[in-house]
Amino acid sequence: MADFNEVSKAFVKFYYDTFDSNRASLLPLYRDPSMLTFEGQQFRGAQAIVEKLASLPFSKVAHRVSTIDAQPSFNDGAILVSVTGQLLVDEEQNPQMFSQAFHLVPDNGQYWVYNDIFRLNYA
Repeated sequence: MADFNEVSKAFVKFYYDTFDSNRASLLPLYRDPSMLTFEGQQFRGAQAIVEKLASLPFSKVAHRVSTIDAQPSFNDGAILVSVTGQLLVDEEQNPQMFSQAFHLVPDNGQYWVYNDIFRLNYA
């Protein structure tokens, strides 16, 4: 069984590197039962989730991860991941704070996202 902390760190790096370079390439990380809650809006299924992410109104984005916390989930090998960080979009100089949670489910040595919750954090 893989170390859930190492898996979560590798997943977070891959996810945000992919998000920042080509959001449409996130499609393989989601499945039909996957659900995204993005700023209170809910989307179900891989295609609907990636369509939402690809339609976000910015062309350039950079995630700066501050914290990653992980715990094993109830399901054999599943992992709950919580991320906080800063988000820079387009030419903005002032980052926005964000938090995101993922519920990762194992499948033949890889993981896919069952739940994904994203929120900007306003002071």
